[in-house]
Amino acid sequence: MTDIAFIGLGVMGAPMCRNLVDAGHDVVGFNRSPARVEALVAAGGRGADSIAAAVRDADVVITMLPDSPDVEAVVLGDGGVLESARDGVILIDCSTVRPETSRAVAEAAARRGIRPLDAPVSGGEGAAIDGALSIMVGGEPDVFEAAKPILEAMGTTILHVGEAGSGQTVKAANQLIVAGTIELVSEALVFLRASGVDLESAVRVLAGGLAGNAILDRKSAGMIGRRFEPGFRVDLHHKDLGIALTAARDAGVAVPMGALAGSLMASLRAQGSGSLDHSALLLQVERLSGLTNELDAVRRSD
Repeated sequence: MTDIAFIGLGVMGAPMCRNLVDAGHDVVGFNRSPARVEALVAAGGRGADSIAAAVRDADVVITMLPDSPDVEAVVLGDGGVLESARDGVILIDCSTVRPETSRAVAEAAARRGIRPLDAPVSGGEGAAIDGALSIMVGGEPDVFEAAKPILEAMGTTILHVGEAGSGQTVKAANQLIVAGTIELVSEALVFLRASGVDLESAVRVLAGGLAGNAILDRKSAGMIGRRFEPGFRVDLHHKDLGIALTAARDAGVAVPMGALAGSLMASLRAQGSGSLDHSALLLQVERLSGLTNELDAVRRSD
């Protein structure tokens, strides 16, 4: 059993935290909305009313937060993790943030005697619930090995990918691939429906061939049924694509398909669909195809 502080009990953080509790760890959680802390307590964890109280006795601190400014405030700010945690604590940031943010946090943590890892996750809410996330980890190899038993309670594909910030760089690449794949699946579904093809049969045969992918497996049923309850919101993927496009530009790399996916995601968000699942890119394809009533109907039901 390890004493773990978990900060950020949102759509992804809450099930990740519950899996740590189920694995036998002593987990204390902190979240800005008390209801989520109460849910953790009901699941067998403990609650804290501040970051300082959560991390004070922890051996491992895990953060799962929306964006770079949130991580900077929680980790580097007054009353934050670096100010309140014990020396030698492992700090695992599972948020998706800018690689430079992770590098800055790592440098500050090292000066404070805290061992940092950037460990963003992929797989969505379903994988978080099932403890089947893919976790890409940047940081010192020995810290990764020490933290791996904790990460194994939350994920099944867990790999060290390089120095501090590398986890975030791999996550940026992941988000480019996911957005591009959702866009192409959306285009295919709209094309097939307009052509009068049976969509469910078409998806089954496509998924069994070279066109098979995780989006077809996990998202196509909801896309066909026009169900866009968020497993991963358009708002968050929009943020992540901004990170990816900036990182690619800094690396001097052209990502034309990624830039197009980013533009389409931004447009969908601007039309008021930021709270929908990112598979709602289907709606954008329909709008571009002149099917505006479809988009308006989903927005009204949302």
